[in-house]
Amino acid sequence: MSTTHEPAVAVRLGKAVVLGVTEDSCTAWSGDGVVTVAFAPQFPAPRLERVAPGHLIAIATARSGQSAIVWRWFDAVVLDGAETGSVRLWEPGHGEVVGQGNEHYQTCLPGSRAYASAGLPGAEWWVAGPVVTDREDAAVELDAVCALFNNNDMWRTVFGV
Repeated sequence: MSTTHEPAVAVRLGKAVVLGVTEDSCTAWSGDGVVTVAFAPQFPAPRLERVAPGHLIAIATARSGQSAIVWRWFDAVVLDGAETGSVRLWEPGHGEVVGQGNEHYQTCLPGSRAYASAGLPGAEWWVAGPVVTDREDAAVELDAVCALFNNNDMWRTVFGV
């Protein structure tokens, strides 16, 4: 399910799974099939070290049809802590991290995989639901990503308007 908000630039957010990465763009599987989308200017570099096949990404599409990658969730392994609200994870690019369960968090057993992200307000790391086969079933915080961009008036920079 995609989320639509009405900031200065009307934007629709959708989810896609990364298939390949360059420093400037990703090839990903989305509801439109295989697409190649550029990273938003705010997306940290070096991107080849931060994004990998299998990561879930948020693609923002403006009313004009212009699209950009604005967020990504890591595919992390749950190590422990599922019952405490704090979840210890292992992610290849960051090693062990501790995340807080987000509003969508479903208990994940040790050894299972969950979506994790860093940079949203409220916690250093957030843990969403389990990694799923169909990207549309991924229980991640699209609304929080959209709010971050709305509240900080970042859509103008994403789309160059």
